[in-house]
Amino acid sequence: MLITDSLLLDYKRCSRRAFLNMYGDSTQQDPERDFLQKLRQENKRHTALVLETFYPHYQQSHVSGLSWREKAKVTEQLMQQGVDCIYKGILWVDDTAQSSYDSEEFPSIFPLGYEYLGKPHLLIKQPGESKFGNWSYYPVSIHLGRKAKPEYKLLATFYAQLLAIIQQTAPPTPELIVRPLKHSSVDVIQWLPKLQLVLDECVTMLGAVQEPEVFISRQRCNLCRWYSYCYGIAQSQQHLSLVPGVTPSRYQSLQDIGVHTTESLATANLNAIEEQIGTKLAQRLQQQARSLVHNQPILHAQSQYNPSETLSNQTIELYFDIEAEPERNLDYLLGVVVFNRLTHTQTFYPF
Repeated sequence: MLITDSLLLDYKRCSRRAFLNMYGDSTQQDPERDFLQKLRQENKRHTALVLETFYPHYQQSHVSGLSWREKAKVTEQLMQQGVDCIYKGILWVDDTAQSSYDSEEFPSIFPLGYEYLGKPHLLIKQPGESKFGNWSYYPVSIHLGRKAKPEYKLLATFYAQLLAIIQQTAPPTPELIVRPLKHSSVDVIQWLPKLQLVLDECVTMLGAVQEPEVFISRQRCNLCRWYSYCYGIAQSQQHLSLVPGVTPSRYQSLQDIGVHTTESLATANLNAIEEQIGTKLAQRLQQQARSLVHNQPILHAQSQYNPSETLSNQTIELYFDIEAEPERNLDYLLGVVVFNRLTHTQTFYPF
């Protein structure tokens, strides 16, 4: 079995996505959304800017028509030659190479019996002993986000471990570059145990062909191509994650008191739920569940607050609207509606 960086990234974000990408029926996938294509285009522009700014003399390792194993050999040949900067290198390790590298000084964290593949954006030459000579390489990953997220650090550590095996050195210190052109280093000592845990869990799940439970998370699921497939399963199970506000931790709390479905949440004793997750939250989640079960809106109790008293009474009102992907620090679909109280007309201006 081949364990890739993209598979680990999927597992870190959603173990079910990793499983379905490996074993699922691809005909069940949704068409790819245009927004994903837009993200890829933005990522390409960001990568090109990083290369132009910091690494204008890179050497690309890709050769068209080669398999990924052949591309990995080309990458290692460039490392053997001592090329200063390698773009789109392929790092490949199998259990044979792993067992020959493993030692008490630098023990391997990779589970035996698998192949491992990583595609760091850049491999940068630095002074230091390796099997290649008096130089070695460290990986640089380029991401579209504005923060060095945990999943970025996990993949960077994965690349460092692959390089350690290939170079027969200690894992080098990886670097991340996020927008706008911000560099940061990854503490591999801190992240190697976390990577080992994720690897062990991932290969155990995939090796046992053990399909993870469905869980609908609006932020993480809305761009996934398995969304409709998983949502259908969740509906058939009346899964609690369909209730807005039910997070993984709240889901576990509800499970602990015997609440397993949207219907059981709608009819459960409110006092028991309040003791577990608090009064206001319990009331809100139960109302959400009842709304789902009966497929109709539930009006909140009338508030003493009168919004018309605080809204503007000016002749012209401007309403600004925006859509966002918080996990990607991306804002889009910006626009303004201009409302004229005298003429009772409104005009929309998309940005």
